[in-house]
Amino acid sequence: MSIADIRKDYQRHALSEADVASDPIVQFTRWFDEAVNADVVEPNAMCLATATPDAYPSARIVLLKGVDERGFVFYTDYRSRKGRELADNPCASLCFFWAELERQVRINGAVQRVGRAESDAYFQSRPLPSRIGAWTSSQSSVLPSRETLEAQLAANEQRFADGIVPLPEHWGGFRVVPEEVEFWQGRRSRLHDRIQFRREAGQWVKRRLSP
Repeated sequence: MSIADIRKDYQRHALSEADVASDPIVQFTRWFDEAVNADVVEPNAMCLATATPDAYPSARIVLLKGVDERGFVFYTDYRSRKGRELADNPCASLCFFWAELERQVRINGAVQRVGRAESDAYFQSRPLPSRIGAWTSSQSSVLPSRETLEAQLAANEQRFADGIVPLPEHWGGFRVVPEEVEFWQGRRSRLHDRIQFRREAGQWVKRRLSP
């Protein structure tokens, strides 16, 4: 079978304007809970797309770690490629795909750093190996070898043998503040349902998009 022959006709659900909450965060939370209950593998996995000031894009999968009326939060090394790109161009897109439910959510918005206290609270909730890992890896930098990384890990395991690991200055959260949220429900014959929210004059405006 060629790649071009791979296809699936979606037919599990439909999405009407009447079904969608008036607030996209409420609707996202509803769909997210349904993804969790459907045993979707890592339902909080999302594609994060960033870009340089001259519009060269990059994308990768990260994990959602919080969502409320303020936006969508993830954590990372601020020195990483995404961290540097967001410092230079603080705008991003997120995309969730829950194949088991034939659903997708797209979010576009400005990005801001999470406050230090909030980042520290999350950091201290992580397992000890993950906290030590944040001190060990200089994310996205060139690494001479795996052995170099393992040596750095061993040194930090000894350094933090008492289990007390402070939040590194180079590590913390970003919050994507949504300006546009689109809910996509797969339908037959590629005639999908797409309901988009856009923030206009401080209010959410809901509209249907052509598939």
